Amino acid sequence: MKVHEHQAKEIFRKYGLPVPRGYPAFDVKEAVEAAEQLGTWPVVVKAQIHSGGRGKAGGVKLAKSIEEVQQIASELLGKKLATFQTGPEGLPVSRLYIEEGTAIDKEYYVAITLDRSKSKPIIMVSAAGGMEIEEVAATNPEAIITHTVEPFIGLRSYHARELALKLSLPKNLVNKATSLFTTLYKLYIELDASMVEINPLVLTKDGNLVVLDAKVDFDDNGLFRHPDIMDMDDPTQISPLEVEAKKFNLNYIKLDGNIACMVNGAGLAMSTMDTIKLAGGEPANFLDVGGSANATQIANAFKIILSDPKVKAIFINIFGGILRCDRLAEGIITAAKDVSIDVPVIVRMEGTNVELGKKMLQESGLPLITADTMWEGALKAVEATKRR
Repeated sequence: MKVHEHQAKEIFRKYGLPVPRGYPAFDVKEAVEAAEQLGTWPVVVKAQIHSGGRGKAGGVKLAKSIEEVQQIASELLGKKLATFQTGPEGLPVSRLYIEEGTAIDKEYYVAITLDRSKSKPIIMVSAAGGMEIEEVAATNPEAIITHTVEPFIGLRSYHARELALKLSLPKNLVNKATSLFTTLYKLYIELDASMVEINPLVLTKDGNLVVLDAKVDFDDNGLFRHPDIMDMDDPTQISPLEVEAKKFNLNYIKLDGNIACMVNGAGLAMSTMDTIKLAGGEPANFLDVGGSANATQIANAFKIILSDPKVKAIFINIFGGILRCDRLAEGIITAAKDVSIDVPVIVRMEGTNVELGKKMLQESGLPLITADTMWEGALKAVEATKRR
């Protein structure tokens, strides 16, 4: 789960990290009141969306007067902001963050995330802050300093101090940076975060370290321990179909293709999308129904898939384990009664009770296209889209 910058900064503030003063605003009047409450000029008006690259897209602007705050807030609120991360469709701006201006001398980058190849957290720091870290990694990888954290030891002060020294910070700020890094790791662990990022961490003209932008992503599997963080969820930042899928414990992500996928297991879902691409098609979604889906969930999965007008075929690719093939077949038959399925449906199933599942589908009278392998199913799905 993602949160907005102002929410991330509120969390940082609770942990004692150096965050500039600022206030969220949900309309122009609140934006003006926030600027007046800050009482210093200039202020920064920041669009709040779940995306990086807001500054380059015109979503972060400096205001030197109340009139400028009003104008900028009016221009941003209620509009969609498109960044290099959102794509051309953009994301809606329903709130702003009004923050005091900061006199910047130098910018740095700090992040903690999980290195899945090592199954351990890593902390990354760089003196190339304020830029897209992907660009830095591609063009100047030596500029990123990485430390792998042993989970049973944690990020010790001497590890953090070594990172601070490698950033060539002013000597009087090394201890402050050391404390900042260890506190950030504490936050990462205690709140079950999947990623925390400060970009940039700035050295101000008056010689202080300040968190100028903050980003925190949380592991959904740990959210049950943090109801206060769950309350920070903003459904306007994801597609309505993804919101609907969450209600039924379905993992759904909309894509731009025309072949819908219904799969059990994230790994199989990724393989299915790759196979569709290899066969010359374009997947319309990632949809993992999970290992224990029932007929109701499968019926709702069909409804969500068919709500996408781009879908021209559905490829169901199931490996029966906990989700037995006969239960899948029951779900498909139930869905066909409840939902008007007006596109070709290709079914490939294997695993527990596969013969029973196939028999149920054959005897259902439904106009299904069957396949014995994933590759055959992908080819048939691509072919089906060409006929529509």
